[in-house]
Amino acid sequence: MANQCEICKKKSMMGRQYKKLMSKYNPTPKKRKYPNLQKLTLPNGKKVLACTKCIKALSKTGV
Repeated sequence: MANQCEICKKKSMMGRQYKKLMSKYNPTPKKRKYPNLQKLTLPNGKKVLACTKCIKALSKTGV
């Protein structure tokens, strides 16, 4: 699958957006939300798609 983090397996999810109209919430259609994937080269030379949360965690561990 293309839109998936190869480290933590995070992928797209369905979300809702509620709009307040007068005193009630207006039901709105569902919207698909995607993870923030970036290209990353691992120390062993392999190129992967990783989410920014994993990239931040890898930089803290010093790998």
